[in-house]
Amino acid sequence: MTRQAVSQHLQILEDANLVAIVRQGREKLHYLNPVPIHEIHERWISKFERNRLGALRTLKKRLERDD
Repeated sequence: MTRQAVSQHLQILEDANLVAIVRQGREKLHYLNPVPIHEIHERWISKFERNRLGALRTLKKRLERDD
């Protein structure tokens, strides 16, 4: 990727509040912002995770019962 492409991507992430920026002199340091990332996980990913974990729990119980 070119430097311009990276800058554009970082600007999009900054606008979406997914990265936090700290300026140190001429440098601009980027850090992941965990709060919105966690909210995305809770809203979109965890609902699929619950079903999968429930299926694994049921499988575990059935396998342990057959022993």
